[in-house]
Amino acid sequence: MESITKIISIIFLFISSYFPSCADANDIKLPPNFNINTYAEKLKGPRFMALSPDNVVFVTEIRSGQVIALPDTDNNGKADKYLIKAKNLRSPHGIAFYKDWLYVGESNQIVRYKYFDYKNDLGEKEIVIPNLPRGGHSTKTILFGMYNKLYLSIGSSCNICKEKDQRRASIMQFNPDGSEGKIYAEGLKNSVGLALNPKTNQLWASDNGIDWLGDNLPPEEINIIKEGKHYGWPFCYGDKIPDPKMGDPIFCNNTEPPAFEMQAHSAPLGLTFYTGSQFPKEFHGDLFVAFHGSWNRSVPTGYKVVRIKIKDNKPISIEDFASGWLKGTTRTGRPVDVLVNIDGSLLVSDDKGGKIYRIYYDK
Repeated sequence: MESITKIISIIFLFISSYFPSCADANDIKLPPNFNINTYAEKLKGPRFMALSPDNVVFVTEIRSGQVIALPDTDNNGKADKYLIKAKNLRSPHGIAFYKDWLYVGESNQIVRYKYFDYKNDLGEKEIVIPNLPRGGHSTKTILFGMYNKLYLSIGSSCNICKEKDQRRASIMQFNPDGSEGKIYAEGLKNSVGLALNPKTNQLWASDNGIDWLGDNLPPEEINIIKEGKHYGWPFCYGDKIPDPKMGDPIFCNNTEPPAFEMQAHSAPLGLTFYTGSQFPKEFHGDLFVAFHGSWNRSVPTGYKVVRIKIKDNKPISIEDFASGWLKGTTRTGRPVDVLVNIDGSLLVSDDKGGKIYRIYYDK
């Protein structure tokens, strides 16, 4: 019965993503004095975003296999052009700029292109990290952070199992050219979102918990990633709690607990610290997280962007920031990533609705 329910849920989400009932910007609920508009639309599965060296928004399209540049040349808060910068990619997801290069995470490898500016073509495609594990949680998220290293998140192949490939359910570290790869942290089922704390230079990550422990277990996690640490999966969840089937209390006692726990099955993906100046001062330095939304919870949850308040570089509380993509059981959008734009607004990608929204503060 469990497998049948899973198949039905996957079919439903697949169909709804290709024949979407899309949200309108006016449907989104925000705190007082915040406003929202559509920055870009008619995108084919927009996933992760990055700001180029010349301050242009780039986004991966997982369904078209493309990378799109979205310049706003007249500064009106909407993309003026949709420029295809790379194509024929295999499920592109992660994206990052480093020095003069644009890096993209395909499902099977990490590639890069020489970057000049958004008006010019990219250089030739260069494979930086080949032969990555495919299947299961297949998206590859990338981030440049501590020590000028490339950090790569690789999800598990399953809901709960012992992996044969040690790269699964880990965050790896590489040199920018792909050399000297090593497992940096493990026990992370599916850390789709990576962010660098600008105050501490620490790597933070979202992590999606396992399914089939009920509507409210296990909690979704925000983890502060430390080299050499194990974060529990598949043996434990939450704060060192042994899994009913795989758990080992002695092993779990030596794992790294989450920095913050969130509602089970919310599916946290992209996250970012607010580094702009447009939002009120009390928002500065806080963490914004995109909840992609549940697929098998009896009462759907997620489908929103949350704000996690940060004090002394620690998460202390959570609240809804942008909601309205879930109305009862109707899902009109699925937030994927959040990005602080050059003007201080917050961009939100929605792979179900094919849109990027722009949230801004109007004093």
